[in-house]
Amino acid sequence: MSAEQIIKRLALVEHPEGGWYREVYRAAGSIPQEALPDCFPGPRDYATHIYYLLAGDQVSHYHRIKSDELWHFYDGEALDIHMLTDDGAREILHLDREQPFGWVPADTWFAACVPSGPFALAGCSVSPGFDFADLDMGARAALLDQYPDLHDEILRFT
Repeated sequence: MSAEQIIKRLALVEHPEGGWYREVYRAAGSIPQEALPDCFPGPRDYATHIYYLLAGDQVSHYHRIKSDELWHFYDGEALDIHMLTDDGAREILHLDREQPFGWVPADTWFAACVPSGPFALAGCSVSPGFDFADLDMGARAALLDQYPDLHDEILRFT
């Protein structure tokens, strides 16, 4: 199937960070704010899961969330998740059929791309569950200040 066919079949919509997504699971229960770390401004559902698709020419822009994000590779070509570490380096999590699972730690700046090929289809699980209030999109100027050695990387993914 093509990216366009998958987008239609799975009823995906554009994601603010880039690419396409659809939430397919949100746990019925929630965690009260007082039981969560201070970084969460309110209660959060136990867990969430989305389908996520990047077409070959798209990128997921640098962003971070307050929870760990578990990535599951489903179909298409390999997916590279670029993570910026606190010490100013970049790590790449490469997901494909041979390495179909990985995660991004909470509060880590990360972006994604399909290094070659028409698309990559993945799933993303978050616990406590994802809330758009927890999404922090990376500002180019701030990331360039924080990671001056990654100038081209920052320009590509912001």
